[in-house]
Amino acid sequence: MATLDALQLLRSSIAVSKPPVLTKASDPANAEANQTDSLVEATHLYFTHPAPQCLSLDTKTRFTSQNPDTAQVDLRSIFFAWQQKDVPVPEYIARAAELDKELPEGHKVRNLIFVERLDLITWLEGASEESEYIKPIEGAPALGDAVNRAADVAGGAAVPTASGSGVGVTQSAGGRPVKVIDARLQAIYNGERRMGDHNTVLRGIKPTDFSHVRKHAETFLGRRKGVPSSSTRPGGLPAKPAQLAARPAANSSKPLASAVSSKRSDPIILLSPSASSLLRMSNIKTFLDTGLYVPPDHPTLSTQTTANLLHITRTMHSLSEKPYRFILVDSPEHFKPDYWSRVVAVFTTGQIWQFRGYKWREPQELFGHVLGIYVGEKGLPIPAEVKGWGSSVKTFAVERWDERAHGANVEQETRMSRRWRDRETVEEVWRSIEGYMRGRGEWKR
Repeated sequence: MATLDALQLLRSSIAVSKPPVLTKASDPANAEANQTDSLVEATHLYFTHPAPQCLSLDTKTRFTSQNPDTAQVDLRSIFFAWQQKDVPVPEYIARAAELDKELPEGHKVRNLIFVERLDLITWLEGASEESEYIKPIEGAPALGDAVNRAADVAGGAAVPTASGSGVGVTQSAGGRPVKVIDARLQAIYNGERRMGDHNTVLRGIKPTDFSHVRKHAETFLGRRKGVPSSSTRPGGLPAKPAQLAARPAANSSKPLASAVSSKRSDPIILLSPSASSLLRMSNIKTFLDTGLYVPPDHPTLSTQTTANLLHITRTMHSLSEKPYRFILVDSPEHFKPDYWSRVVAVFTTGQIWQFRGYKWREPQELFGHVLGIYVGEKGLPIPAEVKGWGSSVKTFAVERWDERAHGANVEQETRMSRRWRDRETVEEVWRSIEGYMRGRGEWKR
């Protein structure tokens, strides 16, 4: 039997809820006895579907990385990426770095970038049939019966194969040709899930009567039977513009208050004024808007150091299709009392003196009302104060700045290509802010 493809074998095992396990044995007979949970100790992956077998973790797969040094990704890195499919990007990178410290040279885990890891997990879980990073199988018909039957996920037991190829064979019945389908191919068809178009998904299989919605709308809009609309005259004629302008709001006792409440307030983000903060007023817009981290005292940012208030426009698709305008300040000195209800995030370095002029001066109380964000340098420990403030303070890390690789003498396009991990961190920061705003419920659609 031909050597089975590792990626296809892993995908089919996940599809039938029989994922492989790590083992220290190469013989399937001893695999369960030598099972382990450590990627450092393990040497093979033990598969039970479609037949017991062990594959070395050093096996090269068809998954190709954009990194030319790691063009073909090994099975160890593929399995590790799938194990970490539910963790955010910074945590995945940190765990990969910790694992590489224990693995010997030549067996290191290949760190997949965000788009590669997302594409891999989507393909392994069956949500996508194609991947731009996976090379096609060479000599697919020679993979053997085991891989062919792996696609028979929902078809039940194996179906015997008809003699010959069986596909496209025609027989004559009553003088008319009849097409015969191979039994194995028919079993695959039986296991397919029928996909509907947008009509069946949105409208269902039978018409729905929504006339009752109109009755509820009339109740809330105040357009009951016998009550003329505000835009019509007696007799059903449309009102003239002069009449609409002169007519007072009969159903609104507080027209000014209703007009003010209908206007959406701009959310506020507070920065740390500390000189040790990696993100200050000079570089926060470059970081959050373009996804590029530049040190706050860098010469290229000298024109932005005098600003004490900035605006950033960002679309939160889960809240509204209309973009939000965020206000960024590093001090609540000019805050009105109602401004604190608009604060959605506070960037902190872990220094308590930052909260002296705040409405809530104790960190535990402050981060019970707003989201806390700590951005540090990768490789450096997170301050104990930040860890002690609980899960309401999200921590992120950026790559260390290298003036030779990212400095003023480097073109902007090259600089952004070399610091592509910054954009991943920025997206995680915005995702946390969006989740907090969605939980508050004040900025929903």
